[in-house]
Amino acid sequence: MNSEIAAGILQSTLAMATPLLIAAQGETVVQKAGIVNVGLDGMMLVGAFAATLITRSTHSPLLGICAGAAAALCLALLAAGFTVKLSANQVVVGVVINLLAIGLTGTIYRKLFGVTGTSLITESLPKFANVTILTPFAIVLTFGVLWWLYRTRAGLELRACGEQPTAAEASGVSVPRTRLLAMLFGGLMAGVAGAFLSVGDGNTFVENMTDGRGFIALAIVTSGRWNPVGGLVAALVFGLAQALQFQGQALGLKLPYQIFVALPYLVTLCVLTLGSTRSLAPAALGRPYRKAS
Repeated sequence: MNSEIAAGILQSTLAMATPLLIAAQGETVVQKAGIVNVGLDGMMLVGAFAATLITRSTHSPLLGICAGAAAALCLALLAAGFTVKLSANQVVVGVVINLLAIGLTGTIYRKLFGVTGTSLITESLPKFANVTILTPFAIVLTFGVLWWLYRTRAGLELRACGEQPTAAEASGVSVPRTRLLAMLFGGLMAGVAGAFLSVGDGNTFVENMTDGRGFIALAIVTSGRWNPVGGLVAALVFGLAQALQFQGQALGLKLPYQIFVALPYLVTLCVLTLGSTRSLAPAALGRPYRKAS
């Protein structure tokens, strides 16, 4: 492998891992609070679309990223209303959020740009050494979340809500409020991750452009054992698998192109199969909390 190919694989790995890592760190906080946000992919998609629209109208990718985060935040607030306030089934709510995001972005996209779409080209974030500012942001976010979860009182309270919500409530912690804030943070990060896809790594939007990355981010949280650093390692593995879609032929691997396209999803299945243990998962993960009267 020559240096140019190695550099290309490294750059592609970082680019592919960045949105997965940002979304996964937000989801780590959400799951530590006891909620599974299955609607992560939909929030990323809404973030990507909002970022494109605002960047196209303001010519500012930074404003686009803020808009993407805000749009996903609204969707996270909607999901939290059902899962936290109404104690609805978290998986069902997540599926509905994903379907809503696909339908909403697709309808508005076709209304504005036609059935086939026009040339939806926008400005993208400037790159330094072929990476945008969101790549170092993802690294800082990882260690920031690690520190916050395990070195602050607020982080301890959030983890208590995911482990023993009844005991947390008895000690004076508002479980619904904590879970709501966790969902909003996860939505913000999903929006930033989605915005990276449209105005960070690329400069356009296509329908359903997340292509299942939200579900891969969920797999990263599980394979990283609900630990931010483990999530970083898992994101790089998945990023490498996605990078090989584009660099596999350059390596001289004589395999059908379809195998490279399917590689990230095959890796997802393998990781989930080999590491499908809940021993380190928050004890109350996925369980609705109802305050005792």
